Amino acid sequence: MMATQPLPIPLRRILFDLDGTLVDSVRITCGIIDAMLAQRGAARRADPAMARAMDAVGGAAMIAAVMGPDCRDPDADLAEFRARHAVAPTPPDLAFAGVAAALARLDAAGVAMAICSNKPQHLCEKILADLGLARHFAAIVGARPGLPRKPAPDGARLALAALGGGGGALYVGDSAVDAATAANAGLPLALVAWGYGLPAAAAAAPGARLLHDLAELADHATG
Repeated sequence: MMATQPLPIPLRRILFDLDGTLVDSVRITCGIIDAMLAQRGAARRADPAMARAMDAVGGAAMIAAVMGPDCRDPDADLAEFRARHAVAPTPPDLAFAGVAAALARLDAAGVAMAICSNKPQHLCEKILADLGLARHFAAIVGARPGLPRKPAPDGARLALAALGGGGGALYVGDSAVDAATAANAGLPLALVAWGYGLPAAAAAAPGARLLHDLAELADHATG
């Protein structure tokens, strides 16, 4: 059995995945797709389990899987989904339990934090701003033209550069994509127990630290 990776001492920098790690974004995904399906006269509704399973894949593949036979054109439907997402209200309780408090504690402790996500940049910024969490992050790195998607390490390296030099860095995510991103970027990994893709992520990175509450990071940083 592989030993669990220890958390960095001291913990100075954290890169967080967004969907399935900090926020329960499948709630928005299913709401938008339900509206698209209803507008097309379809009786079926989005399956949250399918949406969670496809979250780390994202993009047109996720839309096609969740919309099923009612998907007309994955790329066109993805464009419609993202346009609706840009104006959809963000539920004030979208962040997972304990996330807001833990981020505030980490910020107060001087831990530099950034987002590293495959969600489009403007949607990352919108959700974090709507939830009042954007202020905790020195950088928000989402999907954008010219930046390879995770698990390529480019986004993680860009986020780390924005946090400044030095050691004590940690990547926190929930999926096999996150596990590969951390490995490709040479970062220790912690997985969240509530994550959408936890089983696959844990299989891909059996030595990763498992967090049952983000307060564990704050306790470690201030202990």
